[in-house]
Amino acid sequence: MNISIFGLGYVGCVSLGCLSKNGHTVIGVDVSQDKVDQINNGQATIVEKDIDEIIAEQHKAGRISATTDFKAAIFQTEVSIVAVGTPSSAKGHLNLDYIFNVARNIGEVLKEKEAFHVVALRSTVLPGTCEKFAHIIEDASGKKSNVDFAVVDNPEFLREGTAVEDYYNPPLTLIGGESEKATSLISSLYEQLPAEVIVTDTKTAEIMKYVNNTFHALKISFANEVGNISSALGIDSHKVMEIFCKDKQLNISPYYFKPGFAYGGSCLPKDLKGLQTLAHDLYVKVPLIESIDQTNVIQIQRAVSLLSKFFGKRIAILGLSFKAGTDDLRNSPSVELVETLIGKGFDISIYDSNIQIAKLTGKNKDYIESRIPHLSKLLVDNLDYVIEKSDVLVVCNKEKEFIQKLSAIKGKTIVDLVRLPAHNEVKAENTYHGINW
Repeated sequence: MNISIFGLGYVGCVSLGCLSKNGHTVIGVDVSQDKVDQINNGQATIVEKDIDEIIAEQHKAGRISATTDFKAAIFQTEVSIVAVGTPSSAKGHLNLDYIFNVARNIGEVLKEKEAFHVVALRSTVLPGTCEKFAHIIEDASGKKSNVDFAVVDNPEFLREGTAVEDYYNPPLTLIGGESEKATSLISSLYEQLPAEVIVTDTKTAEIMKYVNNTFHALKISFANEVGNISSALGIDSHKVMEIFCKDKQLNISPYYFKPGFAYGGSCLPKDLKGLQTLAHDLYVKVPLIESIDQTNVIQIQRAVSLLSKFFGKRIAILGLSFKAGTDDLRNSPSVELVETLIGKGFDISIYDSNIQIAKLTGKNKDYIESRIPHLSKLLVDNLDYVIEKSDVLVVCNKEKEFIQKLSAIKGKTIVDLVRLPAHNEVKAENTYHGINW
């Protein structure tokens, strides 16, 4: 395939070399004559393991070249990859001027080019950027996005120092777009790579680099805070984290990585508070660990805010315990949700087949009596009845009977805090609100 790459910096140079090594003919485009000259002399524009050899080899083979003439490059290619910089301002906002200048240049050329052209953004951009990029091309060219041309997002996941290795052995290849013709064409660029190619919508692809890198920063910060606590106790922090990483069921796994309602129960809140208190007593600052329960409170407040629009309606809470299959009410976010709604004057009923007032004992009983003293007046023991008599059904845990019943009902308002397995089917037959989807 014939490909043009806009931007001959880090991502652009690596992409230029690796795509050409896979057999494509690639033209680099840059405003810097120095970078253009380097490529045309068979030299890499960056310092990166293996890229010097690849650029020299592919230049000798005649598969790479570079130019400052974007018009000629676009006319000679089917795909344009955008890899220009997106520097941050002092306040953290992205400077997208370089990106949108490329869009205007491409639009001016596409005004004259008849063939369908695909633009793939490799630069790290916020959700909505590809859409604006396409609008700029439309305005400049007079052509229609996803008809005469298409813009897709194709984020890179390269690490400095191992970029070539990362290119050829990625964890996945991600392409976001609404044109099947365009996403198929970009997918074909990576058919020689071993990783799965995931095609999704544009905005999902755009946000992924930010999610990934923020999580990487989060992991480093968490490990450092654990290390600082461990060090203050004379514990080998590396030994702690080595053991931590042995747990592939919970710690290093997809478990707990599903957005939804707040956490609760007798363990997580207690042990988190215990570690926070330990750090405080050791005079160790752990702002990340300190913020965790604050985030949990915000998630409960989010549920309250979501339900506020239904004030005056009959609200049914499905599931009061902190998770399915238990009667443990201690620190259940559903209890706090109910308590808050009652305080605001909502008409509340509760169904949870695991909760029987007469069988509650010990701290579990003491906890609920202190939070919702009149629980017995709110509990309903028949799920069909509570569904029939309520205007709004709030799903607070994944009890199997909720999943089965709600998959079959129609015409109700459902507020889903847990992401029901059949949420798409439920959404099709009801007025549906997810807490963060």
